[in-house]
Amino acid sequence: MDLGIAGRTALVTGADSGIGLASARALLAEGVRVALTDLDAAALAEAARDLPGEHVTVAADLTAPADVARLHAEVVDRLGAPEILVHAAGTTGATGAFHDIDEEGWRTTLDTDFLAAVRVVRAVVGGMREAGWGRIVLLASEDGVQPYPDELPYCAAKAALLNLAKGLSKAYGPEGVLVNSVSPAFIATPMTDVMMRQRAQERGTGFEEAVAGFLAEERPGIALRRRGEAAEVAAVVAFLCSERASFVNGSDYRVDAGSVATV
Repeated sequence: MDLGIAGRTALVTGADSGIGLASARALLAEGVRVALTDLDAAALAEAARDLPGEHVTVAADLTAPADVARLHAEVVDRLGAPEILVHAAGTTGATGAFHDIDEEGWRTTLDTDFLAAVRVVRAVVGGMREAGWGRIVLLASEDGVQPYPDELPYCAAKAALLNLAKGLSKAYGPEGVLVNSVSPAFIATPMTDVMMRQRAQERGTGFEEAVAGFLAEERPGIALRRRGEAAEVAAVVAFLCSERASFVNGSDYRVDAGSVATV
């Protein structure tokens, strides 16, 4: 299917691995010029080394407003103003019992998982409004509507992202800038790899046993009984960035194999 976005320019955050990298690859396959950003310049360059198509890498710290401004200026200079934003950057953040997570844990998690999105959207939305065309996709999570007690800062940040996407869709949809979110669940990424290695170590099992146990005990709603693949999420992201999604605005697409229990 031709998504109708060849020649557009995209900025993808969290692009050195996982869903961000898979989304960049999917957009490049559609002929989009892609700027990939993440915190570690060396890891980012390595991740992008074999990507096809026209792309650049720009390392940036999305928790630093000045660095976000520099990122935007460099992308504009090297590729042009971003017409597409895929914001996939994020981290698990502070975990544990609510009463054990201090204020700094909350602050750093919200800064990375929510306020970073605010900063990047603020940087790019002006150009999209001026052009009268734009696509913004924020990567949320099943946790945004189905919180887990040991990940409450992350859950709160993802819930805030869902609200942000909906609000932005109302503010800028009339100007041709369509904003949506995607909520994955338990995707095979470096972040969930770390979680499963820790689980395996704590329980004295192998990695695959840890995954199977987590599915059975913590994510019984995942009907397919496996972790998702980043490319499976990226396929939905690419659609939402496209002309084919020209009447999709303010929606959240769950890519969770049924994990969220509610309608």
